[in-house]
This record gives sequence, structure tokens and C-alpha cells, in this order.
Amino acid sequence: MSADTASDGQPDRAGGGAPAGPDGIRPLVLSVPDPSYVDDLTDLDDLDGVEVVEWDLVGDHPRAADVHLAVVPYMNRVSLPDALPRMPSVRVLQLQSAGYEHYADDVPEGVLLANAAGVHDASTAELALTLTLASQRALPQHVRDQDRAHWPELTTGPSLADRRVLVLGYGRIGRAIVRRLLPFEVEVTVVASRARDGDELVETVHGIDELPGLAAQADVVIVIVPLTDATRGLVDAGLLARLPDDALVVNVARGGVVVTDDLVAECASGRLRAALDVTDPEPLPADHPLWSTPGVLLTPHVGGATTAMRPRALELVRRQAAALRDGRQPLNVVVGG
Repeated sequence: MSADTASDGQPDRAGGGAPAGPDGIRPLVLSVPDPSYVDDLTDLDDLDGVEVVEWDLVGDHPRAADVHLAVVPYMNRVSLPDALPRMPSVRVLQLQSAGYEHYADDVPEGVLLANAAGVHDASTAELALTLTLASQRALPQHVRDQDRAHWPELTTGPSLADRRVLVLGYGRIGRAIVRRLLPFEVEVTVVASRARDGDELVETVHGIDELPGLAAQADVVIVIVPLTDATRGLVDAGLLARLPDDALVVNVARGGVVVTDDLVAECASGRLRAALDVTDPEPLPADHPLWSTPGVLLTPHVGGATTAMRPRALELVRRQAAALRDGRQPLNVVVGG
């Protein structure tokens, strides 16, 4: 039995790898999945005791056994059960996404899973506003008219101004969305898992138990809750039926929060509209009815994929490396902390 293996045959993650005392881990080996990350993190060379190696957690790597902090590839799922046995020294797995439901069950004892809270706030909030404005101002129809060189007769459509907007989920991205909504002269209501006092943006944060009554007053619902057992299927036929006619459902969270068949039925009837960056299933099959349902605008899960992501992700990795090297608690721990 090797020194890195416990009596149950599993890697001994508490004691394996480089020595860690009160000052943390020195030297700290950080793996990143992309060669450009290595180039962008050259400043870590000035952080005494940190070494950056390139590895996408797939297959073997000569330094895999030395890795303490591993950055997981973005939007390219890897198998943790396959990768972790190669990393007996790993202490922290750093995701580049805010969602972590795909990995949570595969994180062993002694390893921390951290998400990328804060990295996608700006990008996802931008897309939430883009989808809302595009739907309210009928941009999909205008693009279709442009494609066929058709100039339609002028009609009056819905604005975003003066609408009642319900933001379902009031974490970091929810706050970023509200911050961008307020200049559009809207009435904003926010819902979180529990009621609490408001902040500089809203007077009150409503609890999830108030959602049915609040939905009945919402012209636009923007969904930005994490996907958990409690939120899966939260936006179902019952909740959708409470929305006023012509209300807009915007989902920039996870597809599983909305019951797809229920939403398709409401939109196909012409009663509701939807703007979705995420779907269930995903990727959306070519023959799925969502593609052709009237009043539905789709984007292919691109909420975080902008130039705003990289600098924020790099800054998070720098902070995580410094924390782990110095024996401090890493940021954004969602499993194992």
C-alpha cells in the first residue's frame, strides 16, 4: 500500500501530496485546462510557492499526482471518478460555472468543490436583459422580416418600461440582473428561498412561499435559481397558469427548473411567451417542439460565454491559489466545506 493510500484502498487526501502545515501548501501545484490560462497566469510565478501546469483532467499527466488545485474545464464535462484517482493530492476542484449539480455527487470526502460565483454575474445579467428586451420589442420577428426584405405595417407592441418584473432567485446574478433592470423604469419584485429584509436595490426580498401570489402580478418572470431538488420543476403548469396573459418567462438558470412540456403548451396556445438560454433537455434535439413554438426565443446556453468571463475567472483562480497556499479557506465552496 502506497503512502498516498488509506486503509480502505482510497487515496488519502488529507495527508497525501506536498506537506501542508499552518502556512498551507508549499509548493502548490495548480492545474488549468487550457494553455492560454497558463499564459494568462504567468503573474503567479511571482507568488512564491505556486506552479501552474496545463491539464484538462482527461487521461494521464506526468504531474497529475502533484496537483492540489484543479480548474475543471468550462462547458465540457469531465468524469471526476476517472480523474480523481490520478490526483491523490488534490484539495480543491474549481469549477468555471456557477452551477455544480453535475459534479456534486462525485466529490469524495476530503476534497472541496468550489463554484465560479461572481465570474458570470455580468455576462448572465446582460443576456437576461437582452432576452427580455428582444422579446418585448419583437426582435425575432423583425429579423425574420429583414431576411425576406419585408417592411410591415406599424403596430404597437409591449415595452419593458412600466412592466412588473419578478426575479426568481436573488443571489449574486439575481442582484446583477436587478441592478441592470432598474434604469428601465420597471417595478421589480424579487423572490429567494426565504423572506428577508431588502438591500440597496429592493426594499423586500420575498420568500418562495409567496411565489404563487406574486406570479399572478408579473408581466415578466426572470428565472435565476440554482437547480436543486427543491427547484427542479418549480415553474410548472400550476405556476404558469397564474401568470397574466402575454406574460414573458425568461430562463437563464437551468432548464430543469422549468417543466418544458408545460411551457410549450402555454406558449403554443399563444397565452404566454418565453425567452430561454437553457432548456430541458439540453442540447435541444432538432425535432423538439420548442424550436418552432410561437413566441419562444432560444439561445444555446451562452449566458456566461462572453469576454467578461475570462478576467473574472482568472482573478478567482489567483485568489484560490493564494488562499490554498497560505492555509486559508477557499472561496465559493459548495461541497465539502
